[in-house]
Amino acid sequence: MSHVCKLKFTDFKSDQGVRWCAGCGDHAILNSVQKVMAELEYCRDDVAVISGIGCSSRFPYYMNTYGFHTLHGRASAISSGVKIANPDLHVWQITGDGDALAIGGNHFIHLIRRNIDINVILFNNQIYGLTKGQYSPTSKRGFISKTSPFGTIESPFRPGELCIGARGHFFARAIDKELKLSVAVFKAAAEHKGTSIVEVLQNCVIYNDKVHNAITDREHKEDRTITLKHGEPMIFGKERNKGFVLDGLNLKTVTIGENGITENDILVHDAKCEDISMHMKLANMEYPEYPVALGVIRDVEAPVYDQCMEKQIEDVQDKSSVKSLKDLLYSGDVWEVK
Repeated sequence: MSHVCKLKFTDFKSDQGVRWCAGCGDHAILNSVQKVMAELEYCRDDVAVISGIGCSSRFPYYMNTYGFHTLHGRASAISSGVKIANPDLHVWQITGDGDALAIGGNHFIHLIRRNIDINVILFNNQIYGLTKGQYSPTSKRGFISKTSPFGTIESPFRPGELCIGARGHFFARAIDKELKLSVAVFKAAAEHKGTSIVEVLQNCVIYNDKVHNAITDREHKEDRTITLKHGEPMIFGKERNKGFVLDGLNLKTVTIGENGITENDILVHDAKCEDISMHMKLANMEYPEYPVALGVIRDVEAPVYDQCMEKQIEDVQDKSSVKSLKDLLYSGDVWEVK
């Protein structure tokens, strides 16, 4: 059973020197996670941080909790085993766009499909940073890198589309340097029962610097992103005068005050809706056609794998004469040797 501890965010910092590059977005994400764990009153013994391979996957070394730096692409498999073996643990999985969506893609989608109660933070910098700048599954078509010197001819994954398509019930998006937004999103992910996927748009200053700059710089951010809040109209822009309406089956950006449009015409965000149609549209929005959606996009209740597993074991035990390994060993035809 999880406990309550009154700790400061600094109590979740380990004694290891942080070895990420100066200016790397990972620093901000680490601080946000530590702040969330303190605010949620976690005890350090109740937390396990699991990672795969990549720059992001150094994360467990910097957390004063249980941790496991695992194999490339296998964080989802290991974190699943940890949570199933000890359902009372708060399990946080740290992964990157390469670790989760390339070699780990199959584990990733099945973790989501099973809906195991794990919080996944997916660092998306659209590059392989640790191995020195190869294109990744989220690199944009035409992206030039060491492994695509003439531009990649592949279409990238959209993590939100992949999550929702795998029957995911929680998807959110944040920006590394927006600490207030990250904290709010990570809290929502932690409070959700089931697999939560948070994509963090993260900057690699060495191999893909300013990859998200078109939507994250201060001058344009308010016009090129929208922070969604459940139950509130989907309004954005520096003047808070832009929003969405439906045009047939598609989203259409409109300006409040023009062509008779009022705030009452703007669509209201419903993160709890079971139907995936609107959530998929919001997750897939890309600049310049649309603003990029931030915040909690989908947050829907569903049966949770580890809870269902515990209930199934209890039900079987109640109906069986075998209650333990000893009962099993002594059942059937047995004899004693003297």
